Amino acid sequence: MNNRYDTLRNSSARYAATTVMDGAARKVLRNTYLLLSLCLGFSAIVAGASIAFSLPAPGIIITLIGYFGLLFLVTKYRDQGLGVGLVFALTGFMGYTLGPIVSHYLSLPNGGLTVMMALAGTAIIFLGMSAYALVTKRDLSFMGGMLTVGVLVAFVAGLAAIFFSIPALSLTVSAVFVLLMSGMILFETNNIVRGGETNYVMATVSLFVSIFNLFTSLLQLLGFVNKE
Repeated sequence: MNNRYDTLRNSSARYAATTVMDGAARKVLRNTYLLLSLCLGFSAIVAGASIAFSLPAPGIIITLIGYFGLLFLVTKYRDQGLGVGLVFALTGFMGYTLGPIVSHYLSLPNGGLTVMMALAGTAIIFLGMSAYALVTKRDLSFMGGMLTVGVLVAFVAGLAAIFFSIPALSLTVSAVFVLLMSGMILFETNNIVRGGETNYVMATVSLFVSIFNLFTSLLQLLGFVNKE
């Protein structure tokens, strides 16, 4: 009986230990949130400039080449100081691509309200998912594989919706992306807390991309609802 009790106690102790952030995880989380806040601000400035100067949309091909090219460089130099600069280059480029999108919605009836609602929804989801990831005792690493597959499938479906001009598919993909990006925020934050992600550069990119896709997906959904 005593042996059984000791086994349960030791098992509980080990489980509890994995739910408390150590110093390294706390440092990664702090650096990630700091860099993320700077990148969000920089991206917002670039997007605002893009709107103010009515810069043209780069197009799907240039967008994909720019995004994946910069992402490759960030990954390659993630352990060097250059990696931080490349993160700003990536998020700035994404801000530039966001400008024409936001400008389009602002030109629509109730466009300002649509953009504000999308921003508010993004903030609420991000804060909610992050808060849960910080306090939960559950290991959410099992979500990684499912989210990766889901994002790949949704990405391909989104490209098909663009190239074949299928509005219904595009809206469906946006709805799915809202769920997937919410899950990615939850997964990545929990991964940092539990010590699974030790590189704040990559963690920042993952969270920024999730927030970006979450915002644009909400923007499309709310824009469709307000248009009806």
